[in-house]
Amino acid sequence: MAYDFLYEVSDGVATVTLNRPEVMNALTFNIYAELRDLFESLRTDDTVRAVILTGAGNNFCSGGDVHEIIGELFKRDMQGHLEFTRMTGAVVQNMRMLDKPIIAALNGMTAGAGAVLALASDLRIASERARFAFLFTKVGLTGADMGAGYLLPRIIGMGRAFELLLLGDTIDVTTAERSGLVNRVVSHAELLPAAYQWAKRLADGPRLAISMTKRMLNQELHMDLVSAIEAEAQAQALMLMGDDHRAFYEAFQSKSKPEFRKP
Repeated sequence: MAYDFLYEVSDGVATVTLNRPEVMNALTFNIYAELRDLFESLRTDDTVRAVILTGAGNNFCSGGDVHEIIGELFKRDMQGHLEFTRMTGAVVQNMRMLDKPIIAALNGMTAGAGAVLALASDLRIASERARFAFLFTKVGLTGADMGAGYLLPRIIGMGRAFELLLLGDTIDVTTAERSGLVNRVVSHAELLPAAYQWAKRLADGPRLAISMTKRMLNQELHMDLVSAIEAEAQAQALMLMGDDHRAFYEAFQSKSKPEFRKP
């Protein structure tokens, strides 16, 4: 299938590259729709076990395209606006509901909707050149967009989330790492190799254990402690009976490397 971004799969790792470098990889209506549908379809695509999301050129993503989206939306009524915002939210929802790990490789400016796509990923590796801005309030919109109001406080805490979402200021990668917004900072040249190393490690790992971990982390966000402990007990009981855990035990006994089951 042809997309308005680059898409390739190699050895269990899918790489999605936003590919409009001349406008800092700004998003269009079509790109939002294609990302929404792609992340939903990946749920049942057994050739993909991990995903890398990055941008072409010197930036990750500057958000929605001012001319192709914002200008066009002024021609729409309330229903048309709601259809658009629900579509953009569906991108994030499908990313979070995908039980395969997503790694954002952030190579430069990560702003607006681009910053929320980074939040929706499970791991974030940033180039030393990366910058971040949740700039919605600076353009007269709520900072709570596409799930940012839900995700950001859970990643960096409520106090820092208020600061970034209310002020909309741009922060450098050092500040982002210190606040927990990114997991690791690497040199610009090492960004994609580092992201691929993590993705390949996850793709080659015990698939069900990794998918169950992501699923449980998502579900436990809404639970009290007692419910979470019981849910983990049930999930782990299932995993203890799984093929991959048995493969680990047998490999341990024979002092060899475990061979985890592939889809």
